[in-house]
Amino acid sequence: MSIPVLDTSAWTEKLLAQPLVGTERVTAFYEHRMGAICRDPHLLLAPLNDHLVHRGDAVFESLTFLEGRIVQLDAHLKRMRHSSEVLDLRPPCSWEELRTAALEVARVGGAPYGGLKILLGRGCGALGVDPAECPEASLYLIATRSQPMPEAFWENGLTAAASAVPAKQPWLAQIKSTNYLANAMMAREARERGVKVTFSFDEDGFLAEAAIANVAMIDSEGRMLMPRFHHALPGTTALLAAELAKTFMPVIVTDITEEMLEQAAEILVLGTTCECVAVTHYNGKPVGNGCPGPMARKLRRLLHEALVTGGVPFLD
Repeated sequence: MSIPVLDTSAWTEKLLAQPLVGTERVTAFYEHRMGAICRDPHLLLAPLNDHLVHRGDAVFESLTFLEGRIVQLDAHLKRMRHSSEVLDLRPPCSWEELRTAALEVARVGGAPYGGLKILLGRGCGALGVDPAECPEASLYLIATRSQPMPEAFWENGLTAAASAVPAKQPWLAQIKSTNYLANAMMAREARERGVKVTFSFDEDGFLAEAAIANVAMIDSEGRMLMPRFHHALPGTTALLAAELAKTFMPVIVTDITEEMLEQAAEILVLGTTCECVAVTHYNGKPVGNGCPGPMARKLRRLLHEALVTGGVPFLD
């Protein structure tokens, strides 16, 4: 096979002609090396020698836009700061400047509904594994647009099943790193099994999390049970949901087995995008009466109101 060798001009021309797979909703992005915001998704590229790419040495956060507000901005940045400190990964700017950049990228993107992905990587260096190869961290912020979730999403609920993918090790579960291989495997597993989500369990058979969300349950006594965050990332939405739930029901953090889930009055999935959505069927069996229950409905309403009112406006 003969492979052509292109000069800079020919390579750039061909690069810009490539189809925009998966970027149709990108409205704006920022890269720290450039120190600027761009709206052309053709240029949404990361260098291969960034250790974010070839080593997964990076952390990230996914934020949501609701009604022109960034939801839980400071909670997400606080968690990102914790993750980066564990990895001894320092951003190429101050955290206050990063926050300002997040709001500016959202504003330039202009979409009142959508999301913002923040990626903080080890940066460009040699193709080895040692972080010392990289003199400066990389920072990418990507704004996207979407339509508001239809109410039918919450009215219909989700189907779920136990996952064959084991829960993450505790030290890794506490870091929101770009190593999401297990999460990707769970997403594929759910699709192949014909359910919306699967739940991972640790080596002792205790519930951990869904692929990109936390899980809780309502027991027969009307208590909200949440798994310990040993093998699961503490979700910003899940933590807020627990605080709201405490105002009208007991909330208990404990070990949850698959048998307990199968006997639950309600099962809740809590996440940035889904907020609080009920699981109507687990392992092929109905949860409760097979419809979203009253606690799911109440908590979702309270959670949505809190997320919107507590969001940081970014549109003029």
